[in-house]
Order: sequence, then structure tokens, then C-alpha cells
Amino acid sequence: MSIAFNQALLSTIETGGVIAVLVIDRKEDAAPVAEALQAGGITSIELTLRTAAGIEALKEIKRYFPNLLVGAGTVLTPAQVAQVKAAGADFAVAPGTSHRVMSAAEAQSIPFGPGIATPSDIEAALEHGANLLKLFPAEPSGGLAYLKSISAPYAHLGLKYIPLGGLTEQTMANYLGEKSVAAIGGSWLAPRELIQAKDWAGITARAKRASEIVRQYRQPK
Repeated sequence: MSIAFNQALLSTIETGGVIAVLVIDRKEDAAPVAEALQAGGITSIELTLRTAAGIEALKEIKRYFPNLLVGAGTVLTPAQVAQVKAAGADFAVAPGTSHRVMSAAEAQSIPFGPGIATPSDIEAALEHGANLLKLFPAEPSGGLAYLKSISAPYAHLGLKYIPLGGLTEQTMANYLGEKSVAAIGGSWLAPRELIQAKDWAGITARAKRASEIVRQYRQPK
């Protein structure tokens, strides 16, 4: 067993190029924000478990938008791994490399992307068969130059990365041309304040701009 993403899942993530990272406070906002993002061309979402509504919001999105790829983010405990698997998450990610959480993901057979910031983190993730890793926090850690440096010793393993943290519409293009970057994580697409304000048109506009940048820098596979 491992926490690796299969090729079909990886291909969907890479083709999409950007994953919308969401913090949702009310279950009722889940479907509208997913609809707004999908209308702007977004195909993958990371719904964080930073609020009490996280699990129910995940269920809502999978219920109404089964074609969207929905991952659970900020998965910090083995119990949460079981919860997100039961809720229908397509994958899960975390900000760090907890062996207990990665072992739980193996047991639940859910693709899991642990968060890494050092070579030691990468090696901890490799112990569980990881092939998709989240660089977090990406920009504060040193951005693309830092990712290239820490990933170089492992390049022969074909690892892929999702940089997340501090990225913006203005900086996302820097990462899209890098072969090891599967996609970038975008919290600016649907920030908490826009969701709370129910500014669905504003979210769609941001999603459209990001999708256009992906098209410019990455051809569909």
C-alpha cells in the first residue's frame, strides 16, 4: 500500500494546472462557490478542514458537482483521514509529514499529498510511497528557486509538487513551466471574504483569469 496518486488523477491535476484552495464557514456556501469556480474553468479544489463546516461542505460539493476533483486539505489526524474518505474526497493533503496521518491514508487507500519544506520532509513522505508533495509555504520558503534546489536530489524518482502559500495571480506563471510542478495551489481564487460576501461573479472572474494563464503556459495533455 502507498499514498501515491494514480496516473489518471495526476493527469487531471496537471491538466487543470491550478487547485482552488477554499476555507468555507457555512455549508450553504459550498455548492455556489464550487459552481462559480467551475464556471471559470477550475477543475480541482482543495477544501480545507479549518472550519467546523469543512466535512459537510465537502459532501455538498461532491453531491452537486461529482465531476469536480475535490481534495480535503489541512488533514491533521488519522480520524480526519477516515472522515474525508467517508465524505467522498478524491484525495487529501496536509501541511506537514505526520507519519501517523500518512499511515492512516495508506490504510484508507486514499491518495495523500503531505506538505514538505525540507529534504528530510521529502524523504519522510517517500517512506509511505508518496509521489505528489505539497511545497508549503511556497513563497516564504524561497519560491521556485528553492523548490528546484530541494527537489534536485530526487528528480530521478519523478516526484511532482504542488506549491502553495503566498502565490498570486501575478506569480503563478513562474511555476507553471517547471516540469516537476503538477499544479499550483490558489487561495486567492475564492478567498474567505469573497465567499462570505457571496461574490460568486468575482470568484468566477478570478477563476477565468487563472485558467487563461494556465492555457498560456501549459498545453492540455
